[in-house]
Amino acid sequence: MTAGDSVIRVRGLTKRYGDAVAVDGLDLTVHRGETFALLGPNGAGKTTTTEILEGYRKRDGGDVSVLGEDPQTAGRRWRARIGIVMQESSDIYELTVGEIVRHFAGYFPRPRAVGEVIALVGLDGKERARTSTLSGGQRRRLDVALGIVGNPEVLFLDEPTTGFDPEARRQFWELLRSLRTAGTTILLTTHYLEEAEQLSDRAAVIRGGRIVAVDEPSRLGGRNLAAVRVGWTDPQDGPRTVETDAPTKFVTELAARYDGEVPGLTVTRPTLEDVYLQLIEEDA
Repeated sequence: MTAGDSVIRVRGLTKRYGDAVAVDGLDLTVHRGETFALLGPNGAGKTTTTEILEGYRKRDGGDVSVLGEDPQTAGRRWRARIGIVMQESSDIYELTVGEIVRHFAGYFPRPRAVGEVIALVGLDGKERARTSTLSGGQRRRLDVALGIVGNPEVLFLDEPTTGFDPEARRQFWELLRSLRTAGTTILLTTHYLEEAEQLSDRAAVIRGGRIVAVDEPSRLGGRNLAAVRVGWTDPQDGPRTVETDAPTKFVTELAARYDGEVPGLTVTRPTLEDVYLQLIEEDA
């Protein structure tokens, strides 16, 4: 992708709260149509950065462009082009799903059809249900419905599956994949590394208000170049492990040694969690 494809561009972003530095010279680029994950521990600066990109928080320094405009000064027309799903939302318990979605659709010049949005987020049959009767996963789907009803070009998602059970989380992933397929650019903050690996085209690790690594999840922090751990069980010596840069060659040699079948063979590469923990520990 070229620089012209970028819909979010941040250079030297800084934000302070008194003597505390929340964002410290952060650089970031998100390309059109990609899902980009921001990863980092609590207090790393993810939420502050996202709120600045959304236009809800002023920065102290740096340049920020979202859809070609500065969020700090952009007007209503720009705001209609973005969608926001916050980590926590306030329910309007006495309204139905259809009433809430129709109400929010009225804020946008070219909203999606209400029925289409409700179906897209998997709330078919719930249009007349009051929000007080929805499950936690269904309320989160409603949050996304409100975030996409304006047909946004960029969607900000802050910890979208917190509190979900595994089945609900995977159903939600399919929803986000469908939005990406439709061309929506998604900026996702999450503590679930499996979620970032499943959904994101690229991911960045933020620590202490700075980006310490950014790449495809499979390559983040040199993950694709890291040594592979080969484990097996020797009949005499018991469990054995070796780290190697040539796992295929090593396993072939083991197979010859054990007459074709290596007992207890395991071949593992560093997980995204392994690399993530190493990156935040190194920076700390």
